[in-house]
Order: sequence, then C-alpha cells, then structure tokens
Amino acid sequence: MATPSEKLAASLEVLHEMQKRGVVAIRASDLKRTHRERLVTNGFLQEVMKGWYIPSKPEEPAGESTGWYASYWRFCSAYLNERFGTDWCLSPEQSLLLHAGNWTVPTQLLVRSPKARNRITDLPHGTSLLDVRSSMPGLGDFEQKDGLRIFSLPAALVACSANFFCQNPTDARAALAMISDASDVLARLLEGGHSTIAGRLVGAFRNIGRDRIADDILKTMRTAGYDVRKNDPFKTRAPAIVLGRDTSSHVDRLRLMWQEMRQAIPNHFPEPPTKPNDVEDYLQRVEAVYATDAYHSLSIEGYQVSPELIERVRGGAWNPETNESDREHRNALAARGYWQAYQSVRDSVRHVLEGKNPGTVAHENHGDWYREMFAPSVAAGLLRPADLAGYRNVPVFIRRSKHVPPNREAVRVLMPAFFELLKEEVEPSTRVVLGHFMFVYIHPYTDGNGRIGRFLMNVMLASAGYPWTVVPLERRRSYMSALEKASVGQDIVPFTKFLGDLTAEGLKGRPTATVQ
Repeated sequence: MATPSEKLAASLEVLHEMQKRGVVAIRASDLKRTHRERLVTNGFLQEVMKGWYIPSKPEEPAGESTGWYASYWRFCSAYLNERFGTDWCLSPEQSLLLHAGNWTVPTQLLVRSPKARNRITDLPHGTSLLDVRSSMPGLGDFEQKDGLRIFSLPAALVACSANFFCQNPTDARAALAMISDASDVLARLLEGGHSTIAGRLVGAFRNIGRDRIADDILKTMRTAGYDVRKNDPFKTRAPAIVLGRDTSSHVDRLRLMWQEMRQAIPNHFPEPPTKPNDVEDYLQRVEAVYATDAYHSLSIEGYQVSPELIERVRGGAWNPETNESDREHRNALAARGYWQAYQSVRDSVRHVLEGKNPGTVAHENHGDWYREMFAPSVAAGLLRPADLAGYRNVPVFIRRSKHVPPNREAVRVLMPAFFELLKEEVEPSTRVVLGHFMFVYIHPYTDGNGRIGRFLMNVMLASAGYPWTVVPLERRRSYMSALEKASVGQDIVPFTKFLGDLTAEGLKGRPTATVQ
C-alpha cells in the first residue's frame, strides 16, 4: 500500500505533466478528485474560484498575492477561452495598455463578448472580471497578444473612450507614437463616419508632435464631407521628446515616464550639499556604514543576517572551503556577495567623486556589481556560471506587486535607453529617485534588483555630495508601498518623499538606520 508521501508524489507528477504543457488555469475536471484534494491540502494548488485552480507554492504564507499576480494573464486567457471560445476580446482601453507595454494587473478586467451576461466575476486579492455583451470587432480589427484577444492598435484608438487619454496619458502617448501612418486609422474613421473621434485623434497626434498624421486625418475627413474639429483629449502638453524613433513602444513609454515624473521630484527632495573635496574622507564614511547597510539591505530582501556574520565576512573569516555550514547557508552566501559587490560600488563612487558622469559609471559598472553579488553562489554550486552572463532570459514577478516587469526582449532595449536618460539628466535629485525606481521597474536581473537599485541610488547620491543613505528594514512597508504607487499608479511623489526624508536625515548627521 502506498505511503502518504508516495501518494503526494504521484499527484505532483500529474501536476508536473500539466505544467510542462503550459497549463496555468486548471479546471476541477482536469484532475481526478483525489489528486486535486491532495494537492490543495498540501499547498500545491490554490483555488481561484469554484471549479478553477492555479499552481501554488506550499511555502507561501496564507493570503500571499504573488502567485496570483504571476498567473493572472494566463489564467484569464484560459478562463475566457473556456467560457466564450473565440468570441471574446479585451476592451479597447485595456488593449491600448497592452500595446503600450503596460502589463499591470488591473483591478477589474473589462471583456467584450456576444455571449457575455453583463456580470462581474470576483477573482482573488480584490481583482475581478466584468464581461459585457457586445459585438466583436471586425476580422481585421483584433489580434492576439500572448494568448489574449485584443483590439488592433488602430481599432483601439478609434474605439477607446475620450477619458482614456486623460487617465492614462503615458500609455496613450506611447500607443499613438506606434502609428507611423494615418492610413489604418483613417480607414476605420471613414468607414464609421466618426467625425468626433477624428477630431479627438487629430488633437492627440498634434499633442505628441505628429502633425503630419494629424493633417492627413483632418484633410481626408473634410474631403469626404465630414465636419472635423480638433479637440486635444490630453490635459497637458506632451514632454519635449522625440517619440517613435525606436521600434519599441517600451522605450517611448520609459522616456515619457521619465519626463513626466521628473517634474515633481525637485520639490520634494533636499537641495544638494557642497560636493566633497576630500574623496578619501567620503569613501571612509561609506566604508564605516557598510555593516548597517548590509544588514538592512539584505534583511529587506528576506535574508536573515546577523552583525556577527557581517563582521565575519568583512574580516575574511568566512570560508566555504573549510566551513560546511557556510557553504550550505544561503544567508552567508548572500552576505559574502554583498561584501564583494559593496567594494565594487565603492570604486564606482570614487569615479563619480572624481568627476566622471554618474550615468556612465553606473552603465559601465552595474554588471560588475551583479557579478560580484552572485559570484559566491556560483562558487558554491548553487548557481550556474551562465547565471552571471547578463540580463535575464525568463519572466520575473515582484512579490505582492501588480506591476509585471517587461519581457526579456523589452529589457534589452530598455536598459540602454535607461542609462542614456541617466547620463543626460542634469537634476541630481532626479538621478537619485528615477535611477533607483526605473532600475527596479525594469527588473533586468532574475535576482538582486532591489540591492543593485539601492547601490545605484547611492552612487547617484554621491555624485551630488549627498551622504550614503541606508533604507531601514523597519520602513520596508512604506518603501515597498511607495514603489508600488510609482509602478502601478505612475505617482512618483510618495517615493520621492520617502527617499528625500531619508536623505535629509543623513544631511543632518542623523543615522537613518542602525544594526539591530
């Protein structure tokens, strides 16, 4: 007779075979009852709604949202295919967000279908799905993106509400910048006789500096006998940047975010002090704060490190070749990697204090920080040498965040654009705030993004003479909340105030954190 462990192993084999086929949304009928109940009881399956499940991790605490947010889009795709077959499509507004590269998990997903029942379906962690009975867009007006049926870009621009431009200006401008010619939009405007929408799009294209497209729409509609009056749907003028020069909407969106967010940052950040003349004195102060910084930065990421371990690493008493417990201890490896990375960051600080462009220094050195941080784990055999090769090749998800970082292809065009913005930025506080925020927003590595983001922040602080600043563990909740508001709500002010307050305390000579 099989033992409980053998029975669980058999059920896990069934789940593993489903996951190998890419199945994320699991119906009750997909598994035998005994397998399903066994997997739920042991934490390997999580119920989303009656009759539907997603895989989960037993070690995740009750109420943890990360697994749901990571599965959200693939679950919705499978669930909607099961309910409506091919007769469904996301709303034009949600379609535009996805075209622009914004994969944030929405509070409510609006879906159109002729089979819909105009009802709300509650989903985990305060999310829901609203299906609305509506005709489908024409054959040439929709497309599939990562398994989701969405409006094509021209069709979505014509079908979306006027409020979308005010409520989502960054995404709307990024989507508009993807249009290179008026033809596709014009065909839909003329076919439907949409003179009001045409006037709105004329105003929108003029707002982002696409006068040629705006003129083509206006002249063609008037030639066809329609009375078109320009109406700019945005509340503000677009930032003075060139859009559409890249093939990636992600890059346009990044530049728009940077220019819009930078306006508010200097108002909530202390003025920079006099830049230090004594480079060695500044570096000694950086070294003096190492133990405090390591304790708090590693603790924020969930590592359990003690002052004793930190000092053992600093003094060279950590030796995985002779100490079996250190070799197998995840926390010790993290502490050693942090020490090695810290030394590399100190070299970067020296370069910016000597006058080198801080954006250039970060661009050239951040890969060194990452390699030093994870070299001990490679040496211990916990990571492959290939894991040090560079930016990630897999999707990543941020714990408890609705923000979905860009895919691997987007990362590779976003990172050079990010560092160009950092190099060109002249306002010190903007380099500090957006240097940290945009790095973790892109999340270029599979691990270590928060630690490297804080290193980058401190290199930017040093470039303006601000003191090295520690983000304390006891303020972790406020820190993560401010990052979430910037990532999901595009509101950079809470994060600016958070970092600004910490920096102000440092300028007054008050330590922002101590080792517990």
